Amino acid sequence: MKFSEKRVNWYAESLFLEYTMKLYVQLMILFVISLIGEGISTLLHLPIPGSIIGLIILFLALQFKWLRVRHVNMVGNFLLANMTILFLPPAVGIMEKFDVIAPYLLPIVLIVFFAAVINIILIALVVQFIKKRYEGDYEERGAK
Repeated sequence: MKFSEKRVNWYAESLFLEYTMKLYVQLMILFVISLIGEGISTLLHLPIPGSIIGLIILFLALQFKWLRVRHVNMVGNFLLANMTILFLPPAVGIMEKFDVIAPYLLPIVLIVFFAAVINIILIALVVQFIKKRYEGDYEERGAK
């Protein structure tokens, strides 16, 4: 192995280590925020789950720029890309308890269906409202 090949291997290895450390640090930031949310929920006996409080804390930290997006960007993209695997345990749990859920299957399906339809209608109305409200702003910017 030539000296230049060793140098390239060392550089690639150092880049991998740097990437890995950034990923670990970002993951730890999210874990600490989630742990703080769990602590608040437990200590104050709130009916809100600690994970939701953690998400609110993360949102506020990003809004007030206590935390920058670049501090959680890599791990956030990774989690979003692999989000479907997070739904497997609840799906398996539902399949295991299907005999308990079976009598309520029709009401559950109807509620989910109508909630989805209402959600789609509301989103369409909000998009139309925003589009009409800011339509003049876009035309003015385009004319300049």
